[in-house]
Amino acid sequence: SNPVLEAFGNAKTVRNDNSSRFGKFVEIQFDRYGRISGAAIRTYLLEKSRVCQISDPERNYHCFYLLCASPPEEKEKFKLGDPKSFHYLNQSNCYELVGVNAAQEYLSTKRAMDIVGISQDEQEAIFRVVAGILHLGNIKFSKSEETDSAVLEDEESKFHLQTTAELLMCDMNALEGALCARVMITPEEIIKRTLDPLGAAVSRDGLAKTLYSRLFDWLVQKINISIGQDPSSKCLIGVLDIYGFESFQTNSFEQFCINFTNEKLQQHFNQHVFKMEQEEYTKEGIDWSYLEFVDNQDVLDLIEKKPGGIIALLDEACMFPKSTHETFSQKLYQTFKDHKRFIKPKLTRSDFTVIHYAGDVQYQSEHFLDKNKDYVVPEHQEMLSASKCSFVSGLFPPLSEETAKSSKFSSIGSRFKLQLQQLMDTLNHTEPHYIRCVKPNSLLKPFIFEHMNVIQQLRSGGVLEAVRIKCAGFPTHWTFHDFLTRLGILAPEVLRGNFDEKDSCKRIMEKIGLTGYQIGETKIFLRAGQMSELDARRALLLSNCATVIQKNARTRCSQKTYIGLQKSSVFLQSICRGELARRSYYHMKSREVSAVRIQKQMRRTLARKKYVEIKFCANVLQTGFRAMAACNKFRYMKQTYRKQTSASTTIQSYWRRHKALADYQNLKKASITQQSNSSCDEQEEKVLETSVQNDSPSMEESPNHVQKESSNPVQKESSNPVQKESSNPVQKESSTPFQDDESIEAIRDSSSPLKDTEKIEVLAVEIKNLKVMLHAEKQRGDEYERKYVEAQGSNEELRKKLAETEKRVYQLQDSLNSVYQDDIFHVKSSCRAEDDLEYFIKIEFNFSTYC
Repeated sequence: SNPVLEAFGNAKTVRNDNSSRFGKFVEIQFDRYGRISGAAIRTYLLEKSRVCQISDPERNYHCFYLLCASPPEEKEKFKLGDPKSFHYLNQSNCYELVGVNAAQEYLSTKRAMDIVGISQDEQEAIFRVVAGILHLGNIKFSKSEETDSAVLEDEESKFHLQTTAELLMCDMNALEGALCARVMITPEEIIKRTLDPLGAAVSRDGLAKTLYSRLFDWLVQKINISIGQDPSSKCLIGVLDIYGFESFQTNSFEQFCINFTNEKLQQHFNQHVFKMEQEEYTKEGIDWSYLEFVDNQDVLDLIEKKPGGIIALLDEACMFPKSTHETFSQKLYQTFKDHKRFIKPKLTRSDFTVIHYAGDVQYQSEHFLDKNKDYVVPEHQEMLSASKCSFVSGLFPPLSEETAKSSKFSSIGSRFKLQLQQLMDTLNHTEPHYIRCVKPNSLLKPFIFEHMNVIQQLRSGGVLEAVRIKCAGFPTHWTFHDFLTRLGILAPEVLRGNFDEKDSCKRIMEKIGLTGYQIGETKIFLRAGQMSELDARRALLLSNCATVIQKNARTRCSQKTYIGLQKSSVFLQSICRGELARRSYYHMKSREVSAVRIQKQMRRTLARKKYVEIKFCANVLQTGFRAMAACNKFRYMKQTYRKQTSASTTIQSYWRRHKALADYQNLKKASITQQSNSSCDEQEEKVLETSVQNDSPSMEESPNHVQKESSNPVQKESSNPVQKESSNPVQKESSTPFQDDESIEAIRDSSSPLKDTEKIEVLAVEIKNLKVMLHAEKQRGDEYERKYVEAQGSNEELRKKLAETEKRVYQLQDSLNSVYQDDIFHVKSSCRAEDDLEYFIKIEFNFSTYC
């Protein structure tokens, strides 16, 4: 039920985002067996004026904003839109709450309605009424052509009027007439009077407030029916959730009633905490210094006293049609001009100030008369009771004529005072426990603590005064019987003695050593903290007693367990001894078999030892023979290496000789070629000179001369065998230096160009042959060089193997020498006294190697 009541009864105020704008008293009823038998919710003074009028930055009731955030299909069905488009919501600039999702809250409210037992049809009707109130607030009026009459201002107002009529399922014309006209019934006739635009707007707001108030009362009644009440219950636990003290910049009739409620609750708190406490001290006759406290009875008399209280004067002013808030204020000024709790503010004509227990509050009386009147306009009652919606018509049941006349005016203040008195009677029959809610800061933010503001709230709530009296007094008081029943175990000798209860309590306190307490006629009064010390000692004593009991119980259990274990161990020992005796018998029986087995194992050990020794000797012989074979192989490889070394040396000498000869022949050929080229040049020069000298004779002699010149060299060549022999010097590779010089001189002396040409051709052929021979010799030399490298690599490998072989030979020689020194092995073993065997093994081995 809490989400439903919060949605329709809570709103955002300046100090609280979720302030309850109604008082709530929840009763949990019990039967005579202490079981929950029922529950009920009572509400007080719903703030109806908030439906039509709000101030910035406050908000209207949550249900209006939740409905505007409903799913699109529902918004379309109720013809709703943004909250800014409705007059009852756009009077403030606050439309959303921080950290609150209106759409999710709407669904949560509907789920809560399902749990409470509100059907889907009833839920739809409830939200139709809420949507109708929003559309009703958008109906605007203007002055018509007739005097003192009002009509709809524009087409938008007509649309909202039609929508309101559709949602409430009533006649549109009847709704317009109920808003714009009044019917006055006189003994002679019925007079219909039209309203001006201001009166029509007041009538519209009155209808909206009445609709919302009836809807809220129906919800509370439905929740009570769903919960179930127990009229016969005489035991209950009640939780009173009431609005706190309020003091704003503008304080109207609602703040006046709220502060009146807080004054009544503060008086109850004073009576319970201060008066009753001091009266009990006086009754018990203890030494107590009286402390004064602020009593607010005079403020309550100022507000509720008859016939001269503020509420009584307000009801009187409401009964006169011509009374205004100014006449009401003047009446207050005249009546309470000498009252110490009433002040007339300066520079105002209708305000008044009341000095409450929490501070001074200045009230504005402009709307006191209108808000105190609680009656339904007959036209509104008739129109809504004729609605086709059963839910709406159920909110406004038809009234009889006598009831209608008697309920023409009903004072909200008087009715609220009566409800408050009934609540106080209920509280007086209970044992109250007070919870003071303290607001840490005015910014509505966490981790901010305004010290002066908090101290003022504590002082206004009477908390500081209560703490002072509690600290100075005796917060704990017990009857003698209860005290002895609970704490008598601290002094058992006192309980066993023949003392009365008062002396017994005194002896217990003296034994414990506490001071500052007082003993009355029927009760003992303890200072703050003494009861906790007594309880601590009692708990310690009980703990020690429990420890002793546990110790004895554990001793008994341990002794019983020990005896059982002792008997069991004796029985087990007898069984074990019998088993050991049987095993000893079986062991003695199998002793002979064991002796034979031991002899067998001994013989096997001796035989194995002999075999191991013979095997070792064989290994030594094998090692010696392998060493001899390795030494022989080493000698053979050494001889082979020497032969290969001499062969490679011979090959190298031949190769160097061949290479030197080839170099010599190349140099020789180069020198001959150079000399032949120089001789050819000289012959050409000589021929040219001869031709120049014979140029003067006739042309006939010239050919003969040429023939002579050409024949002379041939003859010279044929006549000189030395030159002919030297013309082919390349063919003889082994010619001497002397012959080479002669050939060179012959070449220089030759002067025939033809002969030189032939020599050049011969030399070219010889050079070609020499190149072929040189290439073959190079290939042969490369092959010899490769073989030399391979032979050198094999020699290195043989040298390494030879070194390893020598190392092994030395190792074998050392091992053989050690074997030679230990040439006698003596093996002796005995199995029985008559079987003694001796084994002598002597090995002589001489080994020598020659490497």
